[in-house]
Amino acid sequence: DIGNGHTILAHISGKLRMNFIRILPGDKVTVEMSPYDLTRGRITWRSK
Repeated sequence: DIGNGHTILAHISGKLRMNFIRILPGDKVTVEMSPYDLTRGRITWRSK
């Protein structure tokens, strides 16, 4: 759920998957949004 009330479905990008970075509910992440479907995206960074 992002700040303006929209909900998106995002998957983990390649580098996060390769290095076994765990993402837990509540973690702050950076998401690349798809220009074709605004309800989907890719998680590119997990903030500390």
